[in-house]
Amino acid sequence: MRMSTVRELLEAKGREAWSISPRSLVFEALQMMAEKDVGALLVLEEGQVVGVFSERDYARKVVLEGKSSKTVPVSDLMTKRIIFVGPEETIDTCMKLMTAKRIRHLPVLDDGRLIGLVSVGDVVKRIISDQEFTIQELEKYITGSGYGA
Repeated sequence: MRMSTVRELLEAKGREAWSISPRSLVFEALQMMAEKDVGALLVLEEGQVVGVFSERDYARKVVLEGKSSKTVPVSDLMTKRIIFVGPEETIDTCMKLMTAKRIRHLPVLDDGRLIGLVSVGDVVKRIISDQEFTIQELEKYITGSGYGA
């Protein structure tokens, strides 16, 4: 079974990745996330990814610690240890990496340049799609349909 690559996933879903400045307030990040209907934003400074800010960061670092989203900058709460993948990485490798590192978002870099973002939801959907295709092909093979029988 051939496994899809990150490049193929980005071509299908699009390369748009929403971002915010590390100096922006958490409240602004939450507004953008709600407006764009996403669970995380890349944090960019001078075009470079310096962090990821997610709903999980907000819940665990603002709400639980009694901070105010209208006074705290994104840089105080963002996840700073970022794991990147390249466009030729397989979807299976992404799932293993996300599971092992307990992360939900992977920025994609091509020659050091940001080209997109994949989420665990994107990866799961693609794995299911790949498996459905394989099942259909196996059914055709077993029944002899579609192979000139």
